[in-house]
Amino acid sequence: MTNGPSNRLTDLNTLVSLAKRRGFVFQSSEIYGGLSSCWDYGPLGSQMKFNVKMAWWKAMTRRPDVVGLDAAILMAPMVWKASGHVDGFSDPLVDCKECKHRFRADNTESYLKSRQCPNCGSKNLSEPRQFNLMFKTHMGPVEDQGSIVYLRPETAQGIFVNFINCQTSTRHKIPFGIAQIGKSFRNEITPGNFIFRTREFEQMEMQYFVKPGTDEKAFEDWKETRMNFYKRFGLRLENLRFQPHGPGELAHYAKAAVDVQYNFPIGWSELEGIHNRSDFDLSQHMKFSGKSLEYFDEVNKEKFVPFVIETAVGCDRLFLAFLCDAYREENLADEKGGEDVRVVLGLHPEIAPLKAAVLPLSKKDELIGTAEKIRLRLAEGVGGEAATGDFDVTYDESASIGKRYRRQDEIGTPFCVTVDFQTAADQKVTVRHRDTMKQDRVAIDQLNSFILQGLRNFT
Repeated sequence: MTNGPSNRLTDLNTLVSLAKRRGFVFQSSEIYGGLSSCWDYGPLGSQMKFNVKMAWWKAMTRRPDVVGLDAAILMAPMVWKASGHVDGFSDPLVDCKECKHRFRADNTESYLKSRQCPNCGSKNLSEPRQFNLMFKTHMGPVEDQGSIVYLRPETAQGIFVNFINCQTSTRHKIPFGIAQIGKSFRNEITPGNFIFRTREFEQMEMQYFVKPGTDEKAFEDWKETRMNFYKRFGLRLENLRFQPHGPGELAHYAKAAVDVQYNFPIGWSELEGIHNRSDFDLSQHMKFSGKSLEYFDEVNKEKFVPFVIETAVGCDRLFLAFLCDAYREENLADEKGGEDVRVVLGLHPEIAPLKAAVLPLSKKDELIGTAEKIRLRLAEGVGGEAATGDFDVTYDESASIGKRYRRQDEIGTPFCVTVDFQTAADQKVTVRHRDTMKQDRVAIDQLNSFILQGLRNFT
């Protein structure tokens, strides 16, 4: 069984299989045997991932107090010295001398209890040694110590070093935030669980700059704001929780921290981190660069180094959470009295890669011609003073209509539009709803507005 009593996906392999079969996620370099923990997003996956990013981006930058940034991946090496990544961004690595397995000592419970290899059980282990997680490369034609640069392990530092540039160019007064979406790279020792932990990943981070003394309230406000985001896009409340960091768990820069955890098939795991980073980051960059990153409050005529409230979510993890939460199997009675299993991705329409599918009932020319025109109408929208809709839409004419419905259910398409032999006579089509399987007869000239209203009414 893939679903428990609460209709929760419990077998991640079920999702991995669906993701490949339907074009969401593929193993990177698969024809060469694949590259460990690197993944490619296929036709549906790339569109859905874009939708995930846009949902987050709009939630952040449509606020009056948050602006956007797209910083470079490669940065001056001193950035990472100042942030502590060069000296302290590492995990304890242990080698098994028997099976050659490598693992993180801090997260391997069996090792902590008995110093045994979690792979083969051998006690012939190396002593823990620190392993820096940053990818190192060289800039320029000569590989020497002076040309070393790093692939960024997080997007946050690009925001901190651009704090003054963003503040002065936009003339924003504190409190205000800077949001960024971008690739990060970590040479993880133990990546895995599909796209949950990878060496190349995409982050969605926002750093909110506040006056010292107001940081605790801002921290609580952002906790509520971020949880409301997940509710807004349909993640079930029973699969979400806050997990505060205890005093011994806080990062060196953090005054307070809490994880938003999701109940993945692998168990409760971090989806997003919300941190009160105090003034650590700006103070460090002031120290190492010699440049002032103080903010001048004109009203009170005072200077101060802002505190920072950070919200940081992995795009790939959120993508995975949406898939896990949306997956369900429904047992339906078939025509012979047996059971028929319908697989559905109940994705929120704003996250779903496709909004509608146009399906001619048969391959007759008169149906195909009309169906193609309807597909174009939905894709481009209806012009005029009241322009209505332009949707991510697909066209499918292969296999029986029942199989095509199921195909769209499995990829999360909210609406299927069927062109039948009555369409030419009444200029109407049948619209089937993904979640209820209800069917409505809708006039072609009202179709765009009908689907648009249906997407807006989704709960």
